[in-house]
Amino acid sequence: MPITINDVAKEAGVSTSTVSKVLNNWTTISPATVARVNDAIKKLNYTPNFRAVSFAKQATQNIVFLTALGKDEAYHNPHMFDIMCGANNEISKTNYTMTLVDTFKDSYPGESVAKVMAKKSADGMIIHGSAINEEIADLIIKQQYPHILIGHPGFETQLCWVDTNHALAGQFATEYLLSCGYADIAFIGGKKTDYISMQRLKGFLGTMHSYGYLVSPDRIRYTDSSMDESYKTAIELLKSNKPPRAIVCENNTIAIGTMRAIEKLNLLVPSDIAFLTFDIYPYSKIISPTPTVIDINVYDMGVQAGIMILRKLENPSLQVQTYTTLPVVNVGKTT
Repeated sequence: MPITINDVAKEAGVSTSTVSKVLNNWTTISPATVARVNDAIKKLNYTPNFRAVSFAKQATQNIVFLTALGKDEAYHNPHMFDIMCGANNEISKTNYTMTLVDTFKDSYPGESVAKVMAKKSADGMIIHGSAINEEIADLIIKQQYPHILIGHPGFETQLCWVDTNHALAGQFATEYLLSCGYADIAFIGGKKTDYISMQRLKGFLGTMHSYGYLVSPDRIRYTDSSMDESYKTAIELLKSNKPPRAIVCENNTIAIGTMRAIEKLNLLVPSDIAFLTFDIYPYSKIISPTPTVIDINVYDMGVQAGIMILRKLENPSLQVQTYTTLPVVNVGKTT
């Protein structure tokens, strides 16, 4: 006959409810009791029927990772996969599984979210920033559905979210360049509507001001983040009557365009011009010489999202809106 939970309880000398609580990772059970129950499980070679447990609890033991997965998404959004791996690593430590749900082909905003909630196919969801808008946010809040959003939503909302502090990353970049002796620094960013770019610019300007440096408007340039436009912008900066001594490149493609401009003008890095960029992926590995990078451990951000969604499931009223995971300066050969 198969071993049951009653057999485990008898072997451990506890009640069946205590065995159930140990299986569901209740923190109210003493370590000694947990050890005794686990020893009994191992001795009897008991395999819990989590499907039955989940059915009894009206729970799925599943968490959805919601994101858009269009063609070439790995190139457009390489950080998403590290985030996903970090979240899955944390969730897999429990009795939960994580399921990937694609929003790319939604016929209307929030279609996939609505289906997940209507079918009750998950107990909660982690939402990548690429899959959120105000309509989806309103739907989730109205249903009071357990969730964690990866990244600041970019609009006022009651959504729970975790993000890296991009303004702090801009501060780290600027403080590092100033510590190297560079005072005349330019910033090449993305569009003014790009939230991450504007936050990094905010950190740059705030730090320059706090150290007593005025940044003239011509030192701040906006692009569409393409290599070609970044190249043209860098050429303009470097061919001006008074070129900057260093450049903060807001992302990898801007850094590649800037490096092309430096090579075109036969300048030496870092003796003639220094620069740094943000994030190791997707392209910093192919830039030569190896650039100085302000990097964010996005895998850790996924881990934090996994921790937060599990906490939300234990305490649905928990409100989480926080920055996590500090930036790190990886010194290369361009400063």
